[in-house]
Amino acid sequence: MNSLSELGISSGSNPIVSLSEFTYKKGKTIYIESEPAEYVYQVRKGAVRTCKLLSDGRRQIGAFHLPGDIFGLENGGVHRFTAEAIIQTAVRLIRRQHLETVAENDAVVWRTLLSLTTNNLQHAEDHMLLLGRKTALERVAAFLHEMDEQLTAADVISLPMSRRDIADYLGLTVETVSRAVSQLHTDGVLDFIGNTQREIVILDRQRLASLDLQS
Repeated sequence: MNSLSELGISSGSNPIVSLSEFTYKKGKTIYIESEPAEYVYQVRKGAVRTCKLLSDGRRQIGAFHLPGDIFGLENGGVHRFTAEAIIQTAVRLIRRQHLETVAENDAVVWRTLLSLTTNNLQHAEDHMLLLGRKTALERVAAFLHEMDEQLTAADVISLPMSRRDIADYLGLTVETVSRAVSQLHTDGVLDFIGNTQREIVILDRQRLASLDLQS
């Protein structure tokens, strides 16, 4: 048994709740699309992608969830996307019904859940705009700007996801993502540490942000 605060959700009464923790190996499914949304999840370590397989066989990634992020909080009764571990990942989970019961009696928890739902909606709207209105270079810049805000430690972005994941999130080919990243490198916006190009240093945040803001 744990307090709700351990899930990263503030509470006025800080009730005792039942939290479980599971570890998933790289590529393993956490839940699948159309499965009943019985639990709410939090990434404790690792990274998660939520994705949908389109009718033509292509994959669309809707979001990446990183340590501390809460995901799987649905408006309806089933999951709209499949969730998979990008790397070995540990997640905490709580029964959705239990969380909703707490929220009915705790205004702080209710406001927190409302904020999470609003943020998810905002992310979905921003992602739709990114896919519909931005050039390839602007999409990659927007992605790196987002990762810079979430992952930077000692000025280094350590990306857990592959170029294929990034491409499927941005609606681009792997080759187009690579060309855009190379262009940002040539323009002095970023640099790499090591040979994998997953360790990135942002050299010009103002330029990166300006590309993100274009539409």
